[in-house]
Amino acid sequence: MKRDAVRAGLAALLLVPLIAAGCSFDGGAGGGNGDGYPTKGIEYVVPFAPGGGVDLVARAVSEYASKEWGVPVNVVNKTGGGGAVGAEYALKQAKKDGYTVLADNVSSTSMLVSGMKQPPVTLEDRQLTSRIVLDPIAFAVKADAPWKDMKEFTEWVKAHPDQLTWTSVGPAGTSAFGVADWLSAVGVDFSKTRMVATTGAADSLPKVAGGHATLAVHTVAEVYPLASAGKVKILGVQAEERSPYLPNVPTLKELGIEGVNVKWWTGLTVPKGAPDAVVKKWESTLQKMVKDPAFLEKMKTLHMEVSYQDAQTFTGFVLDEAKYYTELAEARGMRK
Repeated sequence: MKRDAVRAGLAALLLVPLIAAGCSFDGGAGGGNGDGYPTKGIEYVVPFAPGGGVDLVARAVSEYASKEWGVPVNVVNKTGGGGAVGAEYALKQAKKDGYTVLADNVSSTSMLVSGMKQPPVTLEDRQLTSRIVLDPIAFAVKADAPWKDMKEFTEWVKAHPDQLTWTSVGPAGTSAFGVADWLSAVGVDFSKTRMVATTGAADSLPKVAGGHATLAVHTVAEVYPLASAGKVKILGVQAEERSPYLPNVPTLKELGIEGVNVKWWTGLTVPKGAPDAVVKKWESTLQKMVKDPAFLEKMKTLHMEVSYQDAQTFTGFVLDEAKYYTELAEARGMRK
């Protein structure tokens, strides 16, 4: 009953402002008409450090869109606050004319509003335009760590929860929720473990490789380079099936760890109030992009899995996961 009440309450909290705002969250209303868009360069804000998954996808998108439209689409990294700093800049501070867009991510949307009672940027501040990639999360430790897989590692953590340190861009980041979901599933007190703050995967994974933290939880794509170089060891992947890029790494489910549901994704968002034509332009262009052989080959080289959603489907997906993550955050004392 409590779980249903939490979900119903969050749904009401999310949907009422959307209705009041003219459903702008799902790409409905917007100021101006955006005719002829784009006519000049576009600032594509990545709220995480260069080299991470969000950044790599954004750069592939910017390359495609620049060629498609004949105007520069420039990636700008604005880090901090687990993605909140860049998101706030793109969605609330910049002009809402479509010439500043956001490389959005689960950390800067669902997890941000689930982990903070008063987040600096909310779901209602954005119009979700397209999901581009949905990637499994991988659990990685130092290459010479003594554990063979997540089953062995989990047993160690059960015995030594106060010795577990894990990296994250913040208490509401993908890594934090991934760790919390896993610990909840295996019955370990999340509060006994300790977070090591980082600016993203490009900062996090070297810390784990160097022994400055025990565990990193990132996407397969982000972990793959250091794993293939022998710097970190991947103990398991959270997915229904093994990753095509890591065929020898078992899923958590294979190892008997059930009930972990955290997913990583990245897509594109424009601020509430941007012209509807801007949303439609991006949506149609990205829908075309995910079928382009060159783009698909680029994603393969990055070890990422393309999973496109249009604005309406994407919005429903984010609302559903925000309910799940809010319940998880409240149960684990993560919601501040």
